[in-house]
Amino acid sequence: MDAKTLKEIEVKLLEQKKDLETELNKLSSQGATGREANFQNIGTDEDDNAQEVSNFSDQLSLVAELSKHLEDVEKALKKVKDGSYGICKYCKKEIDPRRLLARPDSGSCVECKAALQGDAS
Repeated sequence: MDAKTLKEIEVKLLEQKKDLETELNKLSSQGATGREANFQNIGTDEDDNAQEVSNFSDQLSLVAELSKHLEDVEKALKKVKDGSYGICKYCKKEIDPRRLLARPDSGSCVECKAALQGDAS
C-alpha cells in the first residue's frame, strides 16, 4: 500500500476514534471493570421504572457495540504504527486498499470474511 493511502486511512481511523470516544463518553462512564452504561433516573412510578430499565438495556447494548468498534480502531492504529497494517489476520495476504478505505478497522480480506460468514461460493 502506498504511503498516501496509508496516511488517508490513518486520518480516518483517528477521526473514528475521536467520534467513538465522544459518543461513549455521552452514554457511559469508565468503571473499575471498564465502560459502564449510565443509568437515567426518569421518575418513581411503575411506568417510569419500566422506561428506565428499557433505556438502560438499550444503552448497555450500544455501549458494548461502540466499545468493540473502538477496540478494533485502536488495534488498527497500532498496526499502522508498527507497520503490520493491511495484512489479513487469517490468510496473511494484503487486504485490498479499497476495502480498507471503506472500512479502515477491518482486519480481514473480503474473501476470508465471506468464508467466515458462510458466504463463500
